[in-house]
Amino acid sequence: MPFVVDNSVVSGWYIKEQATPYTAAILERLKNDTAHAPALWLLELANVARTSVIRSKFTPEQAADVLALITKLPITVDRTEISPEVMLALALQYEISSYDAAYLDLAMRLQLPIAAKDGALRNAARMAGVGVVVVQSVP
Repeated sequence: MPFVVDNSVVSGWYIKEQATPYTAAILERLKNDTAHAPALWLLELANVARTSVIRSKFTPEQAADVLALITKLPITVDRTEISPEVMLALALQYEISSYDAAYLDLAMRLQLPIAAKDGALRNAARMAGVGVVVVQSVP
Protein backbone atom coordinates (compact mmCIF):
# COMPACT_ATOMS: atom_id res chain seq x y z
CA MET A 1 0.00 0.00 0.00
CA PRO A 2 1.39 3.43 -0.90
CA PHE A 3 2.25 5.83 1.91
CA VAL A 4 3.46 9.35 2.62
CA VAL A 5 7.11 9.49 3.66
CA ASP A 6 8.47 12.16 5.98
CA ASN A 7 12.01 13.46 5.64
CA SER A 8 12.79 12.21 9.17
CA VAL A 9 12.66 8.71 7.66
CA VAL A 10 14.49 9.54 4.44
CA SER A 11 17.37 11.13 6.37
CA GLY A 12 17.92 7.79 8.07
CA TRP A 13 18.70 6.22 4.71
CA TYR A 14 21.93 8.14 4.33
CA ILE A 15 22.84 9.67 7.69
CA LYS A 16 24.19 7.00 9.99
CA GLU A 17 23.13 8.77 13.21
CA GLN A 18 19.53 8.99 12.02
CA ALA A 19 19.27 5.40 10.82
CA THR A 20 16.95 3.09 12.75
CA PRO A 21 15.37 -0.30 12.09
CA TYR A 22 12.23 1.65 11.16
CA THR A 23 13.98 3.78 8.52
CA ALA A 24 15.62 0.66 7.07
CA ALA A 25 12.29 -1.18 6.93
CA ILE A 26 10.63 1.73 5.12
CA LEU A 27 13.43 1.84 2.54
CA GLU A 28 13.08 -1.91 2.05
CA ARG A 29 9.35 -1.43 1.53
CA LEU A 30 10.06 0.85 -1.44
CA LYS A 31 11.31 -2.17 -3.37
CA ASN A 32 7.66 -3.17 -3.86
CA ASP A 33 5.73 -0.04 -3.01
CA THR A 34 5.52 3.68 -3.72
CA ALA A 35 5.68 6.70 -1.49
CA HIS A 36 4.41 10.25 -1.77
CA ALA A 37 5.88 13.47 -0.38
CA PRO A 38 4.87 17.14 -0.49
CA ALA A 39 6.99 19.52 -2.57
CA LEU A 40 8.49 20.76 0.71
CA TRP A 41 10.28 17.43 0.96
CA LEU A 42 12.69 18.39 -1.83
CA LEU A 43 13.78 21.48 0.10
CA GLU A 44 14.17 19.50 3.32
CA LEU A 45 16.15 16.84 1.49
CA ALA A 46 18.54 19.42 0.05
CA ASN A 47 18.88 21.19 3.40
CA VAL A 48 19.82 18.00 5.27
CA ALA A 49 22.41 17.27 2.57
CA ARG A 50 23.74 20.83 2.91
CA THR A 51 24.01 20.45 6.68
CA SER A 52 25.85 17.16 6.20
CA VAL A 53 28.39 18.90 3.98
CA ILE A 54 28.83 21.76 6.46
CA ARG A 55 29.39 19.23 9.27
CA SER A 56 31.94 17.41 7.10
CA LYS A 57 29.95 14.19 7.01
CA PHE A 58 29.88 14.36 3.19
CA THR A 59 31.76 16.15 0.49
CA PRO A 60 29.57 18.23 -1.82
CA GLU A 61 29.99 15.52 -4.46
CA GLN A 62 28.90 12.76 -2.07
CA ALA A 63 25.87 14.78 -1.01
CA ALA A 64 24.92 15.34 -4.65
CA ASP A 65 25.29 11.60 -5.33
CA VAL A 66 23.04 10.75 -2.38
CA LEU A 67 20.39 13.19 -3.58
CA ALA A 68 20.56 11.74 -7.09
CA LEU A 69 20.00 8.22 -5.72
CA ILE A 70 17.13 9.22 -3.44
CA THR A 71 15.30 11.18 -6.10
CA LYS A 72 15.34 8.06 -8.31
CA LEU A 73 13.39 6.08 -5.72
CA PRO A 74 9.65 5.56 -6.28
CA ILE A 75 8.64 8.70 -4.40
CA THR A 76 6.07 10.91 -6.09
CA VAL A 77 6.36 14.57 -5.21
CA ASP A 78 2.96 16.25 -4.91
CA ARG A 79 3.13 19.80 -6.16
CA THR A 80 -0.39 20.84 -5.22
CA GLU A 81 -0.40 24.36 -3.81
CA ILE A 82 -1.88 24.54 -0.34
CA SER A 83 -2.77 27.86 1.20
CA PRO A 84 -0.86 29.06 4.23
CA GLU A 85 -4.18 29.34 6.04
CA VAL A 86 -4.78 25.59 5.59
CA MET A 87 -1.26 24.80 6.84
CA LEU A 88 -1.74 27.07 9.84
CA ALA A 89 -5.10 25.50 10.67
CA LEU A 90 -3.66 21.97 10.52
CA ALA A 91 -0.58 22.97 12.51
CA LEU A 92 -2.70 24.52 15.25
CA GLN A 93 -5.32 21.78 15.29
CA TYR A 94 -2.80 18.95 15.60
CA GLU A 95 -0.04 20.85 17.46
CA ILE A 96 2.60 20.27 14.80
CA SER A 97 4.92 22.49 12.77
CA SER A 98 3.69 23.93 9.52
CA TYR A 99 6.29 21.74 7.81
CA ASP A 100 4.75 18.62 9.33
CA ALA A 101 1.33 19.96 8.37
CA ALA A 102 2.38 19.69 4.70
CA TYR A 103 2.93 15.94 5.16
CA LEU A 104 -0.29 15.53 7.12
CA ASP A 105 -2.27 17.48 4.53
CA LEU A 106 -0.96 15.21 1.77
CA ALA A 107 -1.75 12.06 3.76
CA MET A 108 -5.26 13.32 4.42
CA ARG A 109 -5.87 14.23 0.78
CA LEU A 110 -4.58 10.86 -0.47
CA GLN A 111 -5.97 8.90 2.51
CA LEU A 112 -2.59 7.23 3.06
CA PRO A 113 -0.64 6.49 6.25
CA ILE A 114 2.55 8.38 7.07
CA ALA A 115 6.01 6.90 7.56
CA ALA A 116 7.63 9.21 10.13
CA LYS A 117 9.98 9.08 13.10
CA ASP A 118 8.70 12.41 14.42
CA GLY A 119 6.45 11.71 17.41
CA ALA A 120 4.25 14.78 16.96
CA LEU A 121 3.60 13.97 13.30
CA ARG A 122 2.90 10.32 14.12
CA ASN A 123 0.38 11.41 16.77
CA ALA A 124 -1.24 13.89 14.39
CA ALA A 125 -1.56 11.20 11.70
CA ARG A 126 -3.31 8.91 14.16
CA MET A 127 -5.62 11.68 15.37
CA ALA A 128 -6.44 12.69 11.77
CA GLY A 129 -7.37 9.11 10.96
CA VAL A 130 -4.73 8.36 8.32
CA GLY A 131 -2.47 6.41 10.66
CA VAL A 132 1.20 5.57 10.65
CA VAL A 133 3.07 3.02 8.55
CA VAL A 134 3.82 0.11 10.84
CA VAL A 135 6.51 -2.41 9.98
CA GLN A 136 7.20 -5.78 11.54
CA SER A 137 7.95 -5.29 15.24
CA VAL A 138 9.28 -1.76 14.77
CA PRO A 139 7.49 1.18 16.45
